[in-house]
Amino acid sequence: MSNLFTSTKDAENWFRDQFGVNETFDATAKSVHLWGMPVLIFYINGLIDGAVLTTLLTEMQEKFDEEEENRQDPDWFLTYFPYYALDEAENRESILTNVLSGLVAFILPDGHAFIADLRNYPGRQPEEPDTEKVIRGSRDGFTENIITNTALVRRRLKTEKLRFEMHHTSVNGKTDVAITFMKGAASEEHLSYIRERLDEIKHDGLTMTDKSLEEFLFKQRFHPMPFVRFTERPDICAAHLLEGHIALIVDTSPSVILVPTTIFHHLQHAEEYRQAPFIGTFVRWLRLTGFLLSLFLLPFWYLLATRQQYLPVSLSYIGPNDPGEVPLFVQLFIADVGIEVLRMAAIHTPTPMSTAMGLVAAIVIGQVAIDVGLFTAEVILYVAVSAIFTFAIPSFELSITTKIFRLFILIMTGIFGAHGFFLATVLLFYYLYSLKPMGVPYLWPVLPFFPQAMQRVLIRYPMTIDAPRPFITDAPKRNRLS
Repeated sequence: MSNLFTSTKDAENWFRDQFGVNETFDATAKSVHLWGMPVLIFYINGLIDGAVLTTLLTEMQEKFDEEEENRQDPDWFLTYFPYYALDEAENRESILTNVLSGLVAFILPDGHAFIADLRNYPGRQPEEPDTEKVIRGSRDGFTENIITNTALVRRRLKTEKLRFEMHHTSVNGKTDVAITFMKGAASEEHLSYIRERLDEIKHDGLTMTDKSLEEFLFKQRFHPMPFVRFTERPDICAAHLLEGHIALIVDTSPSVILVPTTIFHHLQHAEEYRQAPFIGTFVRWLRLTGFLLSLFLLPFWYLLATRQQYLPVSLSYIGPNDPGEVPLFVQLFIADVGIEVLRMAAIHTPTPMSTAMGLVAAIVIGQVAIDVGLFTAEVILYVAVSAIFTFAIPSFELSITTKIFRLFILIMTGIFGAHGFFLATVLLFYYLYSLKPMGVPYLWPVLPFFPQAMQRVLIRYPMTIDAPRPFITDAPKRNRLS
């Protein structure tokens, strides 16, 4: 053990240099007597468990053997310290980082430093996330506390193979990020990729936590597609870890990042596995169908409504008899964008008022817009149906992207007609095919085509049927049986 300071006075001067003198009230340096010797402690008020610290200090101020000669020996202090989470500090920088993370530093008279984990972050208790509700299943969810989140995962995976690698990212923020994986199931190549990207982050802070981390990890730039899956459910996280995926738990964020993923991961929901396999398959097919309809229904209806020659006689009723004074394309565009504006307004409206706002928008504005001739009834119908299909997509990130792609197809159809519709579809398909975050094809198992994996995408098989770990995780051991 090496001393990091020449004395407690030297340590106090160093601490004052870091935080200033009386410049911030929460950075505390306090001198106390423990076992009859002067000890200096550093901590951030508000991030520690004050009751536990008080109890520790009280116990260490009780009677001691005055003839004990080894009390100031660091090994003696480490052995007799009445708390389990105590480690020696490696350097001054580690002291600063740990204190800012909510730990307490103890500086002995000879300059040796120790770190005790007495963190008690402010935050809420685990509760079911609003975006991933299930009818039957666990009601706990991740919180903003990284310690709580790791415990929620550990509770579900009681195995020595579960790993939590702690990393500190950014320069000023020093955000805690835990790389979570199952040893022997996760790909070492994927782990190396994530570690390298985390080490390359030199930004001053990740204030938007998990979303900021996603952009740094994958150089997302202006790609609209989500490259990772976000989840607030510990059971979903644990299931992906067993498959060989890697989870990134970011402190202060209730969402966990799962990688690698494909587009089909964003279309899965925990409810499929909380019901019987047949019911789960039915729900999955409904969701996949809803995703496709949310993307193509509106522009396809516009194509048929404006190109009556493509319609068979049996479907001649499609399209408004009187399109009104406003062009049909403009009606669809305004109505579709308006639905998104209403969604944004609902998010920013206090809960007691959001219901009233929805009624006003649906009944008053919608009906008046039809009566004055701004919209036709069919436009409102198909825009509303498309919006409902979009809301059925479990991933919020994918649902927003679907709306953007739908508008793109609609614009291309409005400009070029049927050629524009199919050209936009081909361009969209090619774009998705070109995406390979972490080297994983985004459309797997459609392209490249894996028949058995595709069957498992379309069918929710019983849990009793053995399934190897997905090919995209590149797991060293694909067999999940012991």
